[in-house]
Amino acid sequence: MLVWLIMIGVWIIDRFLKFLIQTNFIPGETLIVIPKVFHLTFVLNPGAAFGLMAGQTWIFVVAALLVIVGVIYGQFRIPRSEMLTRLAIGMIGGGALGNLYDRLVIGRVVDYLDFQIWSYVFNFADSMIVLAVGLLMFLLYREEKAQKKSEKIEEDLDN
Repeated sequence: MLVWLIMIGVWIIDRFLKFLIQTNFIPGETLIVIPKVFHLTFVLNPGAAFGLMAGQTWIFVVAALLVIVGVIYGQFRIPRSEMLTRLAIGMIGGGALGNLYDRLVIGRVVDYLDFQIWSYVFNFADSMIVLAVGLLMFLLYREEKAQKKSEKIEEDLDN
């Protein structure tokens, strides 16, 4: 249930934020929030991250559908006790769903988060995917570290 709630929650927040941007900005318009640090800039992105593979919508639609199917599969395979893993896959599913919606309805993804330290604009869905992948990497690292510690203890007991 957690995966579904997170996935739908991320999608709703993403839709709401994109709706606000689309109704209050015109493409290319920028609102300076923190000068030289953070702006809101309305961009319609025809590609993937950083505008890569512009115009290849079908590839991103297929990829998003595969991710969503993977999240649904994972929802049934990951034990309920692994709450952080379930949270992460819900975030990934919601992010994929948010950008999939844009591609299917608009033909491009609505981006608006514009940190001035780099020249790329992204959105809430993208952020959820990146944070979730980071969380999964941390969980894998933590699990591997615990397994090595357990193996070391077993080795010490055997000696």
